[in-house]
Amino acid sequence: MKSDVVEILLVEDNEYDAELTIRALKKANVVNGLKWLKDGEEALEYIFGDENNVKTSMKLILLDLKMPKVDGLEVAKRLKSDNRTKFMPVVILTSSEDEVDRIKAYEFGVNSYIIKPVDFEKFFDAVQKVGLYWLLFNKTPEV
Repeated sequence: MKSDVVEILLVEDNEYDAELTIRALKKANVVNGLKWLKDGEEALEYIFGDENNVKTSMKLILLDLKMPKVDGLEVAKRLKSDNRTKFMPVVILTSSEDEVDRIKAYEFGVNSYIIKPVDFEKFFDAVQKVGLYWLLFNKTPEV
């Protein structure tokens, strides 16, 4: 695989959570290409910035919910409403236990909603399992 291919797009405004997520994915040996963006606006610009060349190579998008500028729900809604990106797996990885957030996320088409465990080991384990499942076992349709 080419080193410039992004398999996982991590959209997370909290640097500590992003570093833990990246470490967990690397330890699970599922990361060939990962890009970390700090808010939803950056994510939408990265994916849709060039309308003639929308980035569709990601096998997994890990998306925080509460972020500055554009929140995770808006990113998910945009991804799932566009025919070029609608089959990309979008996993919400958030600290929000709000039922309204969960309902909206699933209404917008997210594939999974995971509440970040507070305990470091549980968080690490959860991220590894998410990465393994979506990158090794799940098969999405080709667009």
